[in-house]
Amino acid sequence: MEDKSELQKMLDGELYQVWDQVLVQMRDKARLLLSRYNALMGAPLEERNSVLKDLLGGCSTIDIQPPFFCDYGAHISVGENFFMNFNCVILDCAKVTIGDNVMCGPYVQIYTAYHPVIASERIKGPELASPITIGDNVWIGGGAIICPGVTIGSNTTIGAGSVVTKDIPADVFAAGNPCRVIRSLV
Repeated sequence: MEDKSELQKMLDGELYQVWDQVLVQMRDKARLLLSRYNALMGAPLEERNSVLKDLLGGCSTIDIQPPFFCDYGAHISVGENFFMNFNCVILDCAKVTIGDNVMCGPYVQIYTAYHPVIASERIKGPELASPITIGDNVWIGGGAIICPGVTIGSNTTIGAGSVVTKDIPADVFAAGNPCRVIRSLV
């Protein structure tokens, strides 16, 4: 039986070594592209999107306001008409899938990465990651934090400053820390 690469362990949600040379090279490539992208603040959208296509592996109608930060870029998939405001972060150590017509306010943070909670394991350096899925027509208010493994249903609004630690269903307004459903939108 062949051993899994650290990249495959990361994508499979298993403990992986973040300082693996392949992962470091992938992050370094993303950092170079992000540096180019963030230097284009004020440049036309078409010029910025040419760098985003290199970072994300393809995109169409997408508008991410610089500065923007991510780990790899290659694990982020966005649908049509995606907008993300200034100073957002996506830690894409696992797959981040974002639907069509999604809008994010400034300072939104999407974290797939996390660490073991047992200190003796954590200090050894391994990391974990769980995928995040955001449905179509979702609005995420400024300063919201989306935690690892969360799914947000379509047509949902997440209030500003919320910390989303569990799945949120479709067609609701949810807010708070921890984020919870406030009311139905249908």
